[in-house]
Amino acid sequence: MESSQVVDLFRVFAAAELRVWLAGGWAVDAIVGRQTRAHGDMDVAVDTRDLRRLLELLGERCFVVTTDWAPSRLELTAPDGQAVDVHPVAFAEDGSGEQAGLGGDTFHYAADGFALGMIDGSAIPCLSVAQQLRFREGYELRAADIHDLELLRKYR
Repeated sequence: MESSQVVDLFRVFAAAELRVWLAGGWAVDAIVGRQTRAHGDMDVAVDTRDLRRLLELLGERCFVVTTDWAPSRLELTAPDGQAVDVHPVAFAEDGSGEQAGLGGDTFHYAADGFALGMIDGSAIPCLSVAQQLRFREGYELRAADIHDLELLRKYR
């Protein structure tokens, strides 16, 4: 996925007043302020209250659900190969959130888990450095994860 596509989709989300944040590798690049590696998709965390509207907006852009692991995650793909991996998050009054995982697991988003980054000079809501570091624990790291961790540790 190209940086211009990320910015374009986030403009659509902002115009619809959706609560959506970049996650995954693009969130690392948003914190750094520049693209540091190629990205096959764009991961987003979305407030569960905005999930239906987000899916509608992506559908209007010809994205279709290609992986349905609801309520944990949905992956949508467009005919041109763009892919968006959607992670629904249920928020509490204190600003923290929970995402259902597969097999009954739960992923916690701390209230400080959200930040603002930059992609191509555009401000983009994203997961904070602290949240991204928490999400890169407890599994075997891939080369992309190691790359991302090295960058995140510089911005702690």
